[in-house]
Amino acid sequence: MLLKNVVQSFIQYLSSIGRSEETITGYQKDLHSFIRFLEDKYNCDIYIDEVTTNDIEDFLLYLKEARNYAPASRSRNLHTLRSFFTYAYKKELVARNVALSVERVSLQRKERTYLTESEAELLIHKIDHALIRLVVRVLYMTGLRISECLHLTLDDVDLDNRVIHVKAGKGNKDRTIPISDRLLPHLEAYIQDDRPVTGSAIYFCTQKTGKLSPVYVNKVISEAVQKLGWKKKVTAHILRHSFASQLVKKDVNLVHIQKLLGHSSLNVTSIYTHTDLTQLTKAINTL
Repeated sequence: MLLKNVVQSFIQYLSSIGRSEETITGYQKDLHSFIRFLEDKYNCDIYIDEVTTNDIEDFLLYLKEARNYAPASRSRNLHTLRSFFTYAYKKELVARNVALSVERVSLQRKERTYLTESEAELLIHKIDHALIRLVVRVLYMTGLRISECLHLTLDDVDLDNRVIHVKAGKGNKDRTIPISDRLLPHLEAYIQDDRPVTGSAIYFCTQKTGKLSPVYVNKVISEAVQKLGWKKKVTAHILRHSFASQLVKKDVNLVHIQKLLGHSSLNVTSIYTHTDLTQLTKAINTL
């Protein structure tokens, strides 16, 4: 069976089991890149049972040397291929999962960048765009992913009960996030005074297009960072890191942070347990 036909079947399968649109798009992009690589390599259509472990290793090397992909991106591509060939094996389209024989991409564990409370406030006040200023405040005070935040509808934000309902987040999971005392007045003021009159159901909507894009939000954040003269790279996702890191510093239970972030495991949440020199000095002085 042609590789591209199996990929099409796999994408339909992901949709049938309820994988998120973002996940499906990512898998599709990775697999189409793999198909193009093999078609260029062999100058012909590729059948799935002809793909070898060497083909996958060559593809990962191509991503590193020709496309300059970071280790995390190459690791993601390998994960995609392993999932795809697991599906093909279960459907008895291949004799074995050739991707399992490929060695994992080595990832360097880096300390996550995050903002302190004072830095977050400086950033928020430096943003000129009123709606994006509110979005940045919400990201920092809820830990929402940018895609989750910008897909919120009017029904998802319940100001009366002071909760935000995240529907079909990463991993197609729902979760509920309480709205803090500090955030509530900003959301109330937006709904009462600032939200444009529009037919859009999107909560953070614009008059012209009805919604914001993640790219535009990150662009405005980057411009504010430049105005502040900061050297660190700050994105919408860094605000999620900052939310989690500040909760850890305030000794909030990791299980509670896990539920707020929508992580599937505590191992993922534990990356936010930063240590700085002040904390280390305090620790050593206990002796």
